Parts: sequence; structure tokens; C-alpha cells
Amino acid sequence: MNSADVAAHLATAGFDFLWVEMEHSPVTLESLRNMVLATRGLAAQVFARVPVNEIWTAKRVLDAGVSGVIFPFTSTPDLARQAVSACRYPPHGRRGSGANLAKFAWPDAERYHDSADENITVITIIEEASAVERIDEIAATPGIDVLFIGTSDLSFSLGLRGDQKHPRLQEAIAKVLEAGARHGKFVGRPAANPEQAKQYIAQGFRLFQSLTDIGLMMAGAKTYLKGDFGELPQKIY
Repeated sequence: MNSADVAAHLATAGFDFLWVEMEHSPVTLESLRNMVLATRGLAAQVFARVPVNEIWTAKRVLDAGVSGVIFPFTSTPDLARQAVSACRYPPHGRRGSGANLAKFAWPDAERYHDSADENITVITIIEEASAVERIDEIAATPGIDVLFIGTSDLSFSLGLRGDQKHPRLQEAIAKVLEAGARHGKFVGRPAANPEQAKQYIAQGFRLFQSLTDIGLMMAGAKTYLKGDFGELPQKIY
């Protein structure tokens, strides 16, 4: 949702981070900035998924004050290195130095540049078959913190039209998980409910995309409406 209020409320709910969706939603850069300000000092960090793996897209959300960047379709080692470079200042990367707004929402503003280099979370999304083929090289990239498997897009890339149970998809997921363990990277995936999350934690996953804010709202509404309201009057005057 394009809402600072929703972000602020969810930042107090117990989540470790908020995933602000800028690839598949109308959330704007200005809205993202308002969410960063609305959650300042609250427990959940703000991560933004940019629409494309480019230095300029990362630069803009970082200068808005986010704590992490989620890079879609990171399917080659070059794109993995580009993601890291976009989140680090020279000489370690190519991030520009205009972070005046970011400093205002950063807990260690006095040493923002060094602190950001040390603490920005870099998440690469593995969602194409070609990425799985080169996953060892991608996972070996210094500075990548998380390999997140976009299981739906990966299924489509494998020609499975979104099928989440197909053995070929499960084989690809296992390959990414193994590469993450081999190279000391956290591995994440979507988890639609707590039961799934528990299952995936047992498998070695550590970062999850939960239901969306709209999904959580609808789930709460459906739970409420399933309640026993007793016998209701036919007409209300």
C-alpha cells in the first residue's frame, strides 16, 4: 500500500523489516521517503525492492534512507557485483555521496558513510533459470548478504507456469539453498503462513517475504467474519 500509516503500524507489529515494493506496485520514491520517516526509531528496518538492478535505482532509495536494497532478476555474477557496488561508497563501490536525507533517518548519522557501508543489506533475487545455472558464482560475490528465491518467476522461467510443486522447481530451489550455505549467504523465499515459514526454517531458510499488507488485512477481515456472531436481527432500524 502507498501508505506511511500502514508502514508505521506494521513496523511495530514484530517484523524485522518491511519490504517496500517498488517493482510491482505504484509506491513512489516520495512515498518511500515518507515510510522511512514514519518508521524512524521503530524496530523494523525498511528495505526497498527497486524495479531493476541498476546503480541509479539503488542510489535513489538509499538516499531516501532505506536500510537495505532488494535487487530483482540478479541472474549473472556481473549483476551481483553491480548490486554490491551500488550500495557502497568509493573505493568499494559507486554510490554517490548525496545522502543528506538519509542521514536524518539513520541511527548513526555522524558517521553515515562508513556506517552505511557496514550495515546496508544487499538482497539479490534469484528468479531465472539462468541465475540457478550460475548460482555458485553469484553466491560467491563478496558483499551479497541474501539470496532470495523468487519462486513464482523462477517457476515461469523453468517453463512451469507458476507451479510451485514441480520437482524441477524444487531441485532449483535446493541448488540455491546449497550454494548459499557453501558461500555463507542467507537464503530467503516467500512464506504464505507460519506453517510454511517453520518448514522452510528447518530447511535452512532465514529470510521470508510474508503476505502483503493487503493480504494481511484481508486475512484479518476473513478471520473476523468467520466468527460466531450469534443470531442477528434480519433488519436493523
